[in-house]
Order: sequence, then C-alpha cells, then structure tokens
Amino acid sequence: MDSFKSHLNKFITITDEEFVSIMSFFQVLDVKKKQNLVLEGEVCRTMYFVLKGCLRKFFINEKGVEQTTEFAIENWWITDTFAYERQIQTDFSIQAVEHSSILVIDLERQEDLLKKHPVMERYFRMVYQRAYAASERRIRYLYEMSREELYMHFSTLYPWFIQRIPQYLIASFLNLTPEYLSEIRAKLRS
Repeated sequence: MDSFKSHLNKFITITDEEFVSIMSFFQVLDVKKKQNLVLEGEVCRTMYFVLKGCLRKFFINEKGVEQTTEFAIENWWITDTFAYERQIQTDFSIQAVEHSSILVIDLERQEDLLKKHPVMERYFRMVYQRAYAASERRIRYLYEMSREELYMHFSTLYPWFIQRIPQYLIASFLNLTPEYLSEIRAKLRS
C-alpha cells in the first residue's frame, strides 16, 4: 500500500492516520491473468487502481475483434468513466493482462470517501484532468500520424509497454492487425 500512499502524495498531502482512513474505503483484490473484472453489458459499479500488474479496457468491434482502448499499469486508474459515473451498463470489458493486485472502489464508497476526506476531491480532479489530457493527445495522434509513426511514437514514449505487453494487445491498442505491426517492427529493425 506504500505505492498508493506515495502516489497520493504526488497530488495531495495526507497524514499516516488519514491514509489508513482513506484505505478503509477500498477493497484490495488479487486478479489472475485474463480474469475479467467487468464485461460489456454489465452495470459499471467500480473503478480500479493498479497497485501491481496491468489491466486493459476493450470492446468487441462490428467484425468481432477485440479493440483495446486503454491500459492501466502501476499507479494508474481504469474504469468506463461514463458508465461508472451514471451507474449504467458499460460498452467495455476490463480484464487483467497480468496477474495484478488492485484497489477497488464503488461510487457510493467513493462519495463517502470524498465527504470524509475532501482533499481527495482535489486528488481525483487532478487525476481526471491528466487522463482527459492524455485522451485528447491520443485522439490527435490517431488523426495525424500514420500507423508507423503512431507505433514509433508509442514505443518511444512507453518503451516498457513494448517489453511488457503482448504484441497482439499493442496492435489492438494502436488499431493495427498483429501482422501489420510485425511488418512495421521488421521494417524498423532492418
């Protein structure tokens, strides 16, 4: 839990006592590789903070192919924000890419947390702002960059993903086929 406390301290200042109280609002969960946390069509009741491991958010497109839209590694949050905030059915599934240890909170407990610890409002605002900014940049990159440029940019910005995440999931995230990603990688090696 030290990693979560360190993460919080990047945004807000809390005492050890406050941290213990904040943690009481979360459930700690260990999830196996490929375990689903939420499936498309279910009501999205929770959001997840990754202590260790990696999660992904995806949907199944009209061709029946999984399309990964987001990854979450250590110290990152993941949920279907739209469905979570409204407590409605999600259009996404969230799955563990690796064996993972996560914190889980539902909307009611989050609201209670924010009432008891108003400083967490600042924390979540800052996290949402960063996530929104990253989403804006990704949308721009998808419009402006060729598929090869997109892969180069991604591999330069996040080299640890290239080592850690299976190639077929990286291809899915970049909206490429695994075969085309292999061609790009081979071309770059030569």
